[in-house]
Amino acid sequence: MQLLKEAIETKGRVIDDKIIKIDSFLNHQVDVELVSAMADDLYEHYKDAGITKIITLETSGIAPAFATALKMNVPFVFIKKAMPSTMMNPVTTKVFSFTKNKVYEVCMERDFVSENDKVLFIDDFLANGEAFKACETLIKACGAELKGVGIVVEKAFQNGHKYIVDKGYDLYCLASIDTIKDGKIIWAD
Repeated sequence: MQLLKEAIETKGRVIDDKIIKIDSFLNHQVDVELVSAMADDLYEHYKDAGITKIITLETSGIAPAFATALKMNVPFVFIKKAMPSTMMNPVTTKVFSFTKNKVYEVCMERDFVSENDKVLFIDDFLANGEAFKACETLIKACGAELKGVGIVVEKAFQNGHKYIVDKGYDLYCLASIDTIKDGKIIWAD
């Protein structure tokens, strides 16, 4: 998605050869027009997949997941990083966060996702795939079918891409980074 790549190049910031900061338009402040365009692109790719629910992990995936759910006219669920005392029927697992450098428990209400759901998982970044693996575990625990994985920015040089593709999931990335070298992003074809 050219519009997203341009935003990353002009508004993003390369921290090092593995980390790029896009909080000026997605992870902290949200460019709603850009997120709407992302939703249009994700909708076009998955519109015939029979999606009944969209799932993301809080918080950075919420904006693109919500916009895509709105476009597809389906509900979305965000997996929580802390269990509220009001959760009645939780399903939980643990995940390692690369950016926070810690392991934490994630959860969602089991009653919100069922064996009848065809799920599209959406997230802001794909690196090593740890967040995705945790979400995959929760989706499977509810008996739902994972139909696709929509990613805003993929770091293709890390392990997440291979894991998802090897599992046979329909992976669709809006912007795929081949490598980051000397503070410059080299896009994958």
